[in-house]
Amino acid sequence: MTTPTTGELTMYTTSWCGFCKRLKAQLARDGIAMVEIDIERDPAAAAFVENVNGGNQTVPVVVFPDGTAVTNPTAKDVKARLAALPG
Repeated sequence: MTTPTTGELTMYTTSWCGFCKRLKAQLARDGIAMVEIDIERDPAAAAFVENVNGGNQTVPVVVFPDGTAVTNPTAKDVKARLAALPG
């Protein structure tokens, strides 16, 4: 899977990214499920992240169920955006 599935929270990561690990742990602690995609294992996912970040492979990139994406958000930001989504 290289592009986010509509309706799911998706996080693009790498295995060595400390920011990714911290965000993933914080969201898990709050019971927020997500699909995780490692851009080092998926060239199309890496290209998606580069497209979102002006050519850079900056992670984490979180894609919300409405299709919007944000780079390196805090857990507080993710929770607020999820709460603001309709439905």
